[in-house]
Amino acid sequence: MKTNTMRERLLASSMICGVALAALAASPAFAQDEVQEVVVTGTRIPTPNLTSVSPVTAIGAAELKAQGVTRVEDMINSLPQAFAAQGSSISNGSNGTATVNLRGLGPSRTLVLIDGRRLGPGNPSQSTAAVADLNFIPSALVERVDVLTGGASAVYGADAVAGVVNFIMKKDFEGVQLNAQWSTYQHSQHSDGLQSIIKAKAATANDPSQFALPKDNVRDGDGAEVTLTFGVNSADGKGNITAYASYRQINAVLQGNRDYSVCTLNSGNAFTCGGSGTASPARVGGFTVAGNTFRARNATTDVYNFGPTNYYQRPDERYALGAFAHYQVADWAEAYAQVMFMDDRSVAQIAPGGIFAANFNINCDNAFLTATQQGQLCGANAGTANNFRGVVAKRNVEGGGRQSDFRHQSYRYVVGLKGDLSENWNYDAYMEYTATQFSASQTAYFQTARIQNALIARRNAAGQIVCQSVIDGTDPACVPYNIFQEGQVTQAALNYLQVPSYTGGDASERVVNFTVGGNLGAYGVKSPWAEDGVGVAFGSEYRREHVDFHADFVATAGLLNGAGGAAPPINKSFDLYELFGEARIPIAQDMPFAKSLQMELAYRYSDYSFGPNTNTYKVAGDWEPVDGLRLRASYQRAVRAPNIVELYATPNHVLDGSTDLCAGAAIGSARNTRCAAVFKLTPAQVAAIEPNPANQYYGQTAGNANLQPEKSDTVSLGFVARPTFAPGLNFSVDWFDIKVEDYISPIGADTIMKQCIDNGVDSFCSLIQRDSNNSIWLSPNGPLGHVIDQTKNTGSLHTAGIDFAANYRTDLSVIGWDGGGSVAMSLASTWLDKLEVQSLPGGASTDCAGLYGALCTALLGAGTSGGPSPEWRHKFRATWNTPFPMDLALSAQVRHFSSVDLDSTSSQPGLGGAAPGGPTTDLKLGARTYLDLLATWTVADRYNFRLGVNNVLDKDPPLNGAANCPSGPCNGNTWPQVYDSLGRYLFIGLTADF
Repeated sequence: MKTNTMRERLLASSMICGVALAALAASPAFAQDEVQEVVVTGTRIPTPNLTSVSPVTAIGAAELKAQGVTRVEDMINSLPQAFAAQGSSISNGSNGTATVNLRGLGPSRTLVLIDGRRLGPGNPSQSTAAVADLNFIPSALVERVDVLTGGASAVYGADAVAGVVNFIMKKDFEGVQLNAQWSTYQHSQHSDGLQSIIKAKAATANDPSQFALPKDNVRDGDGAEVTLTFGVNSADGKGNITAYASYRQINAVLQGNRDYSVCTLNSGNAFTCGGSGTASPARVGGFTVAGNTFRARNATTDVYNFGPTNYYQRPDERYALGAFAHYQVADWAEAYAQVMFMDDRSVAQIAPGGIFAANFNINCDNAFLTATQQGQLCGANAGTANNFRGVVAKRNVEGGGRQSDFRHQSYRYVVGLKGDLSENWNYDAYMEYTATQFSASQTAYFQTARIQNALIARRNAAGQIVCQSVIDGTDPACVPYNIFQEGQVTQAALNYLQVPSYTGGDASERVVNFTVGGNLGAYGVKSPWAEDGVGVAFGSEYRREHVDFHADFVATAGLLNGAGGAAPPINKSFDLYELFGEARIPIAQDMPFAKSLQMELAYRYSDYSFGPNTNTYKVAGDWEPVDGLRLRASYQRAVRAPNIVELYATPNHVLDGSTDLCAGAAIGSARNTRCAAVFKLTPAQVAAIEPNPANQYYGQTAGNANLQPEKSDTVSLGFVARPTFAPGLNFSVDWFDIKVEDYISPIGADTIMKQCIDNGVDSFCSLIQRDSNNSIWLSPNGPLGHVIDQTKNTGSLHTAGIDFAANYRTDLSVIGWDGGGSVAMSLASTWLDKLEVQSLPGGASTDCAGLYGALCTALLGAGTSGGPSPEWRHKFRATWNTPFPMDLALSAQVRHFSSVDLDSTSSQPGLGGAAPGGPTTDLKLGARTYLDLLATWTVADRYNFRLGVNNVLDKDPPLNGAANCPSGPCNGNTWPQVYDSLGRYLFIGLTADF
């Protein structure tokens, strides 16, 4: 398609009233040369990365296929600019979606677009109500992915704080194309040291089957995707319809299938196999069940190895279909439409549930207890109707793993009209609607209230052992639960205790955008030193966001034991009205030391229905003093308004913290003294507070209707070079600095705890609410201990670093090999200088660049997903297009992550500066470099085959122990959304054109 120079510079995406449109349409014509239109992310002026003011990383369809991905997020996460986010390797804490997290600033600060238009929210649950789900994107239909990092709110609106990921789709396809791919993982177990540890543990374990080693060679996690694309042009050549249908199926991988994740590792001077205090046989007070009696509990060895049954990769099944259409209905009007649909199902599995350690009553005349056990438990009250009250824990090994079955059905409709009003003005008006219907079920969880009923067991008049609640009629359905002898749990008891729960909801987004753009050069508005005139684009947009999340009574009330919290409902919406404009001003062209000098300006005013209004803007410029060298700089103010969940979420008890600084604090220590004074306890009571072996503690989270939008400032400086002495070479270097003020986030339970106990700030101590046992994790049957952690405008986020990019392509004839084919090389690299979090206004900042661990995850995780933050990330690919038959091409890629240090060893005030003699197993996650290989060839000019292996050397991921492995982003003793955790990835694919 051809258009004029103005169209090259202005992508119509703004809105004005009809009167203004009519006036502009009557403006005098201005002759322009015709050039090919290019649509690029980051500005309304369509120019590629090498000439754009803002750095843009472009990923073509060939690179997507070369990576062998069936999940788009895997491709995005391989970029140096992307950090860990929700994905297929998250099981505990998953919601079934896949998100993108640019610069480590969080998925909610990264805007996802399809063809320059928003992709609406992909999940209505509390944690991700405003974040797009990348599962919606059919990878085979992606023509290109543009990744722009840094604030872009003035151009695209709120949420583009960290940047924009824009998926450009195939829309003018003609013919029929089949894309098919099959993939699998293969791993050879070679962690001999860990295998020895596991074998030693199995030899002494009560249940050796928990520590069964996998086969020496495993192949699992098979995946397949098939996409059929077909397109047809209209008979008059004025339009096209491109349609697609896609199916994807991926199998699960269990942690028990890798030797480095068979057991849950303890941190220390050497790795040991650990686990959870909720084990089997049961814990009753200070005893552990042994056969049909009690023995003294050993807190070190009486643990459950919860690793093997957890999913390392969730199973997934997705159906997708859609169509893109456009037709030139008149010389001045092209109608277009997009319809997309996805049905995705994914299952997360974690270890069996049961009775998680908490205080319960057991009657001293319990019919399941032997006389000896009654005496051990109740002393003088043995055989009486009195109750023993103490900690009870029992892993439900009889019932199997807890599962969360997620299903998302998403729709996206776009209808619009665009065209040229004259040779110098164009417009684009569209309406967009995105909706996601979500449903989830949770199974194999115990209902807490039923646990208590099932533990009070007596004989009825007929001599049968029944629940007391059956005798007195308060719960006739109760079935007693015999945890006091091994092997006596009945299916009837499990049927009573295991209660499924269901959640669901809808998230939707409506957008109306009406745009106009023009070239003011036709009216003499241009610099005297430039040939081209000033280009402008301006208009307005309306957007409505709505979230409706609901759950059944069991989930709403938080009745599931071990579910991590309740699922309170939310049904809210807001409206947004915006005006915006953008200009590109050529200052000088074809002048001495000014081959090109130009400036870009942008502004957006936003008015939110819940109160605030915001102003965002952009000032940028680029200067090409001579051919082959371009300097660029920009300053951008971006905003992110609070989303519906952040504003309106009801209070909820959830797993929030990873430490209780008072638990087990030794008598005479500074922490013991401080805890005793704050909570009005004796030193002995403080020392007796029991820590949670799983490092999980409760917080009370809640939304905040008084939140104000975040504001961020992005500064970028860089250059692009295409040296004349090296044809085919180009490279760029860009420094970025992004700072987010009025950061919207909970303070974090660990930060509150540290401020109160270690830093002596009394105002934080009132936020720590201990239960009657002085715990913040033990009591489900009374007021729950927790840390109050409401969402607030807290401190700030700040990241800075340098991006490096280079591309080189040459024919091998330049080195004397005539007919040798050609070579192409590309490099993308990022040096992370800062990733700072200021948790409290005016407080100290903590820099997590080059670090990993529970503390940085807690600081970053609430808004950014947490995870290791390597200072260096590189991605280099070299491809040889050989002269051999069938267009054979061979490609190699190297991916590198630098090492990261344990956060608690940092001397920064916010991290604690633990002594170097701490857990030596965790002091550092070593650097990882992965090698990927690919071969592609074409048969009969229409069948293109590809065969690839990623992580060719089958490198294990870096490991750390449980003390520094927060559940969720850390899974299977490592961080699988960062590192290759499943071994070699093999794939074979076919693209066939008909």
